[in-house]
Amino acid sequence: MLMQAKEESALAKAIEAKHRSESNKMRDQYRNPMETLAFFGFKPDMTVVEIAPGGGWYTEILAPALKDKGMLYGAHYPDTGGDDYYSKSRQKLEKKLAGNDVYSKVKLTNFTPKKPSELAPEGSADLVLTFRNLHNWGEEGVAQVFKDAYKALKPGGVLGVVEHRMPETQTWPDDKRNGYFPEELAVDLATAAGFTLAAKSEINANPKDTADHPKGVWTLPPSLQLKEKDKEKYLAIGESDRMTLKFVKP
Repeated sequence: MLMQAKEESALAKAIEAKHRSESNKMRDQYRNPMETLAFFGFKPDMTVVEIAPGGGWYTEILAPALKDKGMLYGAHYPDTGGDDYYSKSRQKLEKKLAGNDVYSKVKLTNFTPKKPSELAPEGSADLVLTFRNLHNWGEEGVAQVFKDAYKALKPGGVLGVVEHRMPETQTWPDDKRNGYFPEELAVDLATAAGFTLAAKSEINANPKDTADHPKGVWTLPPSLQLKEKDKEKYLAIGESDRMTLKFVKP
């Protein structure tokens, strides 16, 4: 119980830390970082990989929680020097990490969707995480990512997945552009990569989300792609309905 309290304390301190912006903290009510990371078995002495950390929302929490005793790899899109989304995203994240000592021990690796990538040294990771990314990679990309995650993990290591959940009334071939991903397909692809589904959680579920919005998942906050049109309606719904899946490498 004492160890569990220490782990929760490290997370709680990271979640409440001053380096996190108020706008990011406001999203905790939808992303539930404490409960989500606890569900995946997070401990502050782990080696953790976050795939495609984007703007670093979860990095803001993981980096300080792991800084003293653990290790954090950010497996992010490489900077190819081109004027494209991937390079700009990498540059923006690197600037963020360089701007605060709390990120001084974060190590970035290169991750390219649909191509084999070394997310971290083979067999080194206790926990690999990805948040709201599967829809970006497509079926082929997710299959490869799960293979990469399997290779990076130690035996007994955990792959934690949070993703916008496609309702059973929709199909992947017809509705993939909506930004949601079928839970059954995610489980099938992880199983094909060698993982065992250990548990599911409704921590990040949102029954108000019908997943049939004009601009797909991006209609909802934080994107609000319709801008002022029906803004209050979509703010009342909140962020998307999400599956939370815990897989284990045997």
